[in-house]
Amino acid sequence: MDKILTIDGPSASGKGSLTRAIAIALNFKVLDSGLLYRAYAYFYEKGVTTDHISKKIQGLSFRFNSGDVQVFDDVKEITSLLRSENTAKAASALSSQKETRKNLLDIQRSFYNGNGLVADGRDMGTVVFPNARLKIFLTASSEVRAKRRHIELQNRGQEVNMRDLIEDIEERDLRDRTRTLSPLIPAEDSIVIDSSSLSLDEVLSFTKKLAKKEFDK
Repeated sequence: MDKILTIDGPSASGKGSLTRAIAIALNFKVLDSGLLYRAYAYFYEKGVTTDHISKKIQGLSFRFNSGDVQVFDDVKEITSLLRSENTAKAASALSSQKETRKNLLDIQRSFYNGNGLVADGRDMGTVVFPNARLKIFLTASSEVRAKRRHIELQNRGQEVNMRDLIEDIEERDLRDRTRTLSPLIPAEDSIVIDSSSLSLDEVLSFTKKLAKKEFDK
């Protein structure tokens, strides 16, 4: 099996933080698939035709520096634009389309070069990397996830209503779970972690133990 760790789960479950932390610990490369879908939405909203979006995304530079993923379009950093709530909503809607997922599948798989990869998303363990050696499904209650997202957006200088965040997360969950194409479900061989009452350090410590057991074979 490939030297890949997949971390799937719903929005704001802590996937991104865990992915970055465990990638540093393992010295693995990072695939933030959500950023790819947001990049797709970003170019789509700018009027780029679907025939050319894949080439535009392939021309982006994804840099994992100081525990964070930065995205550059030529010399222009567009990370903050991709992480906006408007782009997130557009990406969520586009991700349900077969053409979108087909266009991004090979791009996602190209992130693995044989030297170790942590892949963060919603179907990493079920569709993109079904042969991954270790699969984690990270979840938490919608209230806890809304609080985390609220803090995250505040830190970026964005102000949002807590009730709206909870409703948005629950609507997105329902959409992701019930879509016909690549629904949000744990892979049969995944380990499910509910982080509602766990800190990042606790989840990271547990994941490190799993990774050590699996990748040190």
